[in-house]
Amino acid sequence: QVQLVESGGGLVQAGGSLRLSCAASGRTFSVFVMGWFRQTPGKEREFVAAISWSGLSTYYEDSMKGRFTISRDNAKNTVYLQINNLKPEDTAVYYCAARSRRAAAWNVDYDYWGQGTQVTVSS
Repeated sequence: QVQLVESGGGLVQAGGSLRLSCAASGRTFSVFVMGWFRQTPGKEREFVAAISWSGLSTYYEDSMKGRFTISRDNAKNTVYLQINNLKPEDTAVYYCAARSRRAAAWNVDYDYWGQGTQVTVSS
């Protein structure tokens, strides 16, 4: 099992920045990929970005390129999501996820999920 705990969400004004953190524990040696997703009420969960466990490869949903940056600190088993120039439409619960298997795409087949952290952007 892999446990994921997100933090860093909050209320921010449009144009501001946030850095979300996801601390992983447990069987982290089994993890291939870490990802970030977000979800708003009434909508399907949306893929944001992913990073390989080594940190050497990253992938972003096309609409997220530019303002979102995923990174990791191997020593801390922590993955980050930096969000700049926040917009009201970025308001969502942001979830961290981990995958312990190879898959055909970066945005599918995640095995473990965190509890989510709320990001609210005021206009």
